[in-house]
Amino acid sequence: MLTFDTPARIDTSLDSRSISFENPTGARGRGGTAAHGRKGSPSKMIQPGEKIVLADIEGSGHIRHMWMTFPPSAPELMRAVWLEVFYDGLAGPSISTPCLDFFGLPHGRPAPYSSALTSVQEGRGFNAYFPMPFRKGARLELTNSGSKAINLYYQIDYTLGKVDPDEGYLHVLFHRENPTTLKNDFVIAGGLKGPGRFLGTAVGIRILPDGMAWYGEGEVKIYRDGDDKLPTICGTGLEDYVGSAWGMDKHTALYAGVPLHIVPPPKEDAQPFEPHLPDFVSFYRWHVPDPIIFRDTLTVTIQQIGATGVMQGPQQEQQLETLKKKYQVAGDGWLVGGPLIEGTPIYAVGIAERRDDYSAAAFVYCRSAQPVPRLDIAAATADLGLRKYEKTPGTW
Repeated sequence: MLTFDTPARIDTSLDSRSISFENPTGARGRGGTAAHGRKGSPSKMIQPGEKIVLADIEGSGHIRHMWMTFPPSAPELMRAVWLEVFYDGLAGPSISTPCLDFFGLPHGRPAPYSSALTSVQEGRGFNAYFPMPFRKGARLELTNSGSKAINLYYQIDYTLGKVDPDEGYLHVLFHRENPTTLKNDFVIAGGLKGPGRFLGTAVGIRILPDGMAWYGEGEVKIYRDGDDKLPTICGTGLEDYVGSAWGMDKHTALYAGVPLHIVPPPKEDAQPFEPHLPDFVSFYRWHVPDPIIFRDTLTVTIQQIGATGVMQGPQQEQQLETLKKKYQVAGDGWLVGGPLIEGTPIYAVGIAERRDDYSAAAFVYCRSAQPVPRLDIAAATADLGLRKYEKTPGTW
């Protein structure tokens, strides 16, 4: 079970350490040597294409907290800074993801928010509190694949000590489909071997123009331990999985929330059912009090299904026929009349298949350390350009 130490507990078997540019090895009594203890090496410029080792820890223990910051820049440059973690001498990484996605923020866009496991204080201090056990060692590497140098600050707080046999290694795998395939559910997590635990995900969606009034009717489905065509755990809609309802806007909470909801200015002459959707949206969901355990296999998916409708009027039947020809219907098709829309100016509503640009960082604990697919940096950074109405990077 994922737990944190009781603050009142004093466990002298733990050896508390910290790694930063002021103490790159985490050695006892070796912090702050660069300028005789007077803040000599708080940061370092990481050049385009440069890879650095953030930490190379020997022995057994737990990474308890990770913090970093680097100045704001264009989204494609922010997302081009990425993290890999190797456990116990494994040749392949068990974590391979853009840094911002690791801290719960897709699309290369910093935003202030806080949750039970991650926080981005004032939109510039990136924090992660995922427990990260290791038994023989842990090596953390950061790569700047962008075209500009970044000024990186970071700190990794960890303890050396025994690791419980039931504790798993944190795996983080990144996946993006740009765009998704019609009627093919987007895979958030898959390919890891149990026993394990699905901790949660940070999902980013770039909404593609489709004419629908709402993009988020798709259900999250969790297949585990032999589930085939149908899952054991099936949600009721995207915003429902995030803990909201009847649509979704920017908000944050302990275990689920929406840090990014970037919406263009509204049209003054907008008509009913005319889309006014975000260009970019993201959400996180942490399964801490509601654990998702698997013994052998795990696959987590989300559907791309949207909703639209027709207002009452002289052309209502013709408009409905046009929508039926334009979209592939999903679920039970079109609702004309009925208790959900009686007493409203709505003639018909329906849900239909759609395509959008989806990405996800999936967080999964596994009893054994395993390699995950290496980050495809070109795919991760494509089509993230700032919209004209967005704030210029370089200012907080």
